Amino acid sequence: MPRPLRLGVNIDHVATVRNARGGRHPDPVRAAKLAAEAGADGITAHLREDRRHIIDSDIERLMAEIRLPLNLEMAATDEMLAIALRHTPHACCLVPEKRTEVTTEGGLDVAGQMGNLRRYVGDLGAAGIRVSLFIDPEPAQLDAAKALGAPVVELHTGAYCEAPAGAERAAELERIVRAAAHAEAIGLECHAGHGLSYETVGAVAAIPTIVELNIGHFLIGEAIFVGLGNTLQRMRAVMKDARLASGGVS
Repeated sequence: MPRPLRLGVNIDHVATVRNARGGRHPDPVRAAKLAAEAGADGITAHLREDRRHIIDSDIERLMAEIRLPLNLEMAATDEMLAIALRHTPHACCLVPEKRTEVTTEGGLDVAGQMGNLRRYVGDLGAAGIRVSLFIDPEPAQLDAAKALGAPVVELHTGAYCEAPAGAERAAELERIVRAAAHAEAIGLECHAGHGLSYETVGAVAAIPTIVELNIGHFLIGEAIFVGLGNTLQRMRAVMKDARLASGGVS
């Protein structure tokens, strides 16, 4: 039976604006609290090696000051593992990271990096942290995630969101649909995210085997014009309508 669909709100780019000129404003922790008030189910924050947006003190405050589950996005490095084990957030999503990229450009090559990833998945899981692997919607990556013992995958939706509307986008959506069904079949909880907007979220929200969407850049950008609460409420409404129309649970 289809399950409810959760919304995780990524607050990275509130920190991006703050860091553009230093100081403490705007405060990403305040954004997390506003997101909670507006109906978010969780908060996502990516602590990058170069600290270009979220910084260590943000993670400390998020753990201390918010009640929603925190999903810490991180690269599979010893430094990030130590930070995660010190704070023990609800979840950690392992993502690929390149210093020169503007944003995450694709999913982890789990199938090609199993030897390296195994220790991180094991150590995080042993600490009671729910491990997610951010992957492209490919069966081989899903099978590798299952073999590593990760309970959750997050499908990278960037190619779908960036494709022109029409046949090309439809083909990318079909990849996500097939991957989400395969995740369900092999016992993985399936999330999705990257680049989702009001225009693109509905078709993904309608996929009954996806149970969580993580959205950040679009929400923070739209909030500049209409406020974070209004933006989240509209996103929730679009997600709910799509889920109900598909016969799923909102």
